[in-house]
Amino acid sequence: MLITSIGQGLLWAPLAIGVFITFRILDIPDLTTEGSFPLGAAVTVSAMVSGQSALVASLLGFLAGCLAGWVTGVLDTKLRMPSLLAGILTMTGLYSINMHVMGKSNVPLLNQRVLTSYLPATWSVDLQTIIVGAVITGVVMAALIWLFKTRLGLSLMATGNNSAMSAANGIYTDRMVIIGYMVSNGCIALSGALIAQSNGYADIGMGIGTIVIGLASVLVGEIFLRGRQMWVRLTAMVVGAIIYRFLLTVAMGLGFPVDDLKILSAGILVVVICLPLIRNKYQTKQQLKRYLTQIGVDSHATANSSLRRQAPSEGLLSRDGK
Repeated sequence: MLITSIGQGLLWAPLAIGVFITFRILDIPDLTTEGSFPLGAAVTVSAMVSGQSALVASLLGFLAGCLAGWVTGVLDTKLRMPSLLAGILTMTGLYSINMHVMGKSNVPLLNQRVLTSYLPATWSVDLQTIIVGAVITGVVMAALIWLFKTRLGLSLMATGNNSAMSAANGIYTDRMVIIGYMVSNGCIALSGALIAQSNGYADIGMGIGTIVIGLASVLVGEIFLRGRQMWVRLTAMVVGAIIYRFLLTVAMGLGFPVDDLKILSAGILVVVICLPLIRNKYQTKQQLKRYLTQIGVDSHATANSSLRRQAPSEGLLSRDGK
């Protein structure tokens, strides 16, 4: 169960990294995810059926995702649409595009060689999946770590932190936003390409709920692994994707039907959103208690005295005090 979760988590990790770029770096809620994910799968599978190798087809899926991100970026920056609306419009349009790319709602991979087929056949499917996922995810992480050390990457992060100040310092913020959209949706489409090869088919509805999966992976990763350095943050996305897939695998092992996976995904997202809030509230309460102890004030006595001070006034204003 754990080995399978690691393999699947590594295949979903580029999705989490893509959502991380828009959600954390650019501070933009991008719903293009639910269109670019199946776009990557559709382009990759269609290219493989047409005779392209799995590696070239996956690269084409990545480029298709970049193009989808470019469209959303142009709608956001040049046409001044709200980012949420821009993502929805692109996602809606991609449904028809994906249908045209595949020609039908579902395209199977029959005798085509996927990426795992290039590994020794004596290895288990889980081991092949882990190796392919680790290599692809490692390449993506290495490329992004290098990118965010360059002037372009630093300008991208500065735009997400404060676009007005970045523009005042000569950064073309519209260009940075478009690049962020492109890199994000390229990674998401690459994840779709990997999942399609793992499942053996591309389906028009495989993008439904992917934004929830991506956000849950991001938040879970940030809970278990924190840091300011980019390699730590990207590693947290990978860890979050693996833990998320493990939670779903455990839920299915407990007898939950496959049809309930979407609601389980939503439930996991609610839990990981509420956990930091509860933890922060508890930490604040403990810090206040330690502070009162340091200054020699009993918190319980303080609470009781405040109640005694409130009691006479409440009695005077109550009906019984008349």
